[in-house]
Amino acid sequence: QQSGSEEKVKMIDLNPPRGTRDFLPAEMRVQKWLFSKFAQVSEMYGFDEIMAPVLENEALFTRKGGEEITQQLYNFTDKGDRPVSLRPELTPSLARIVLKQGKGAIYPLKYYAIGQCWRYERMTRGRRREHYQWNMDVVGVSDVSAEAEIIAALVTFMQRVGLSDKDVGIKISTRSLLAEVLAAAGVPDDAFVPVCIAVDKLDKVGEEKVREELAAVGVPDSAATQILAALKVTSLEDMQELLGESTKALDELTELFRMLDARGMSDWLVFDPSVVRGLSYYTGVVFEGFDRKGELRAIFGG
Repeated sequence: QQSGSEEKVKMIDLNPPRGTRDFLPAEMRVQKWLFSKFAQVSEMYGFDEIMAPVLENEALFTRKGGEEITQQLYNFTDKGDRPVSLRPELTPSLARIVLKQGKGAIYPLKYYAIGQCWRYERMTRGRRREHYQWNMDVVGVSDVSAEAEIIAALVTFMQRVGLSDKDVGIKISTRSLLAEVLAAAGVPDDAFVPVCIAVDKLDKVGEEKVREELAAVGVPDSAATQILAALKVTSLEDMQELLGESTKALDELTELFRMLDARGMSDWLVFDPSVVRGLSYYTGVVFEGFDRKGELRAIFGG
């Protein structure tokens, strides 16, 4: 030490940053096995692999991600004074890639990616700040055959890793159905997104808390009661009776269930109108994989 200074050298923390982890050989073997199953199933269904940078322009995620995800960004201003962010998910990067191709793209596009993502959020069981995401996307198909193919691929993946419909179920609905429920309850169109964000928390926070959040965005208590009652409906037939007629959303769901039944996958499926997904870019059919025992968070979704 210089000049007899007694200053102590600070030891480097040998732990990785909070919310991240090291992968030693045993964990890497499991990860490689799992990722290989992702890739095999994707390619079996005709999807091509793509990848985008982990670092993206911040605006890609703040423009239409929803309030929650914008609060979870690992974002900063780089040395060129540009606002950037580590990606919290892969879908916005996929959208950017598709738009960049412009008229040169040949549709439909079927892409998959397996990439590292980052979200600065409160850590819970199975939820870290660094995670890996398997994405499958179909672009350029207007009917529900795209959703049927992706859900079928997910069922195939579950089977390939030794899981059955006794272990995992898939909740299915469509955001347009919730829009029809809101219209029937007299809720204005501009309340749709905040209502979706509130409803998406139903399993996590319970009915009373959701009712409070609905009231906070201007939904009358009588309308909230109608909405929450509709979210408990368990069959397409009962939902049609509640709405008083067959609707476009119900027709789409009926066709989706028919397509998956034709593939022999109906035992995996559950109609659940409370599934809306929290991100603003979801507009049509939505689904979530869940643990039949109810011990885990959502396993997958789209």
